[in-house]
Amino acid sequence: MSEIGTPSLSILYQDEWMVAIDKPAGWLVHPASEPQEDDLVAMKALRDQIGERVFTIHRIDRPTTGVLLMGIDPEISKSLHQALADHEMQKTYWAVIHGRPEHSEWECHAPIQKEEGKPIREAHTSFSLLETIKHPALTEANGFSENQLSLIEATPHTGRFHQIRRHLLEAKLPIVGDYRYGGIERCDALGSTLDIDSRMLLMAKRLSLKHPVSKEKITIEAPTPLEFDKCHLG
Repeated sequence: MSEIGTPSLSILYQDEWMVAIDKPAGWLVHPASEPQEDDLVAMKALRDQIGERVFTIHRIDRPTTGVLLMGIDPEISKSLHQALADHEMQKTYWAVIHGRPEHSEWECHAPIQKEEGKPIREAHTSFSLLETIKHPALTEANGFSENQLSLIEATPHTGRFHQIRRHLLEAKLPIVGDYRYGGIERCDALGSTLDIDSRMLLMAKRLSLKHPVSKEKITIEAPTPLEFDKCHLG
């Protein structure tokens, strides 16, 4: 336990300069602007767990699980931030959608506005279909006209607000469990039928980067969550 009542985080990679964890779903990366008593914050828990101050390099949405990189050394953390800004890190995500996409590979360039009054920014995501299965529980008797689930790989080339989630919605393929963009009734029905409760099936599967000190290319990968296994995908 990193502190009383806080579960330990799974460390995927660690050296003296940086550390990567498998961020659990429902955890914040850093403290919220209006913190709640029951918030689980990865940055604070990891600091307590390894006994070192850590610096956030990038973010993952609260309901998303998977690879999250943090810096340990302040100067190296700055260089990692710069590498991220220069698009020298490659992030790969997996998502489960209800149905099958029209194409096995496609690009989305739909611009994204974080909220009304904010700038509209260019955005670009590459998508590919990894796998499609007919799920035995998605039957007409259970209220589903579509019995297929698909595993999608997404590579974001920009880092906009909810980019992958919104670009899949643009393709009319909202992520299973994405209550914000997929509809409450739809998400409730899929969550109950697939036995995944209210989990959103989006994960940061892989992060590839050049090590800031050794300059060797490293790839950090997170294990597939149980909820993906319940869908017979991944």
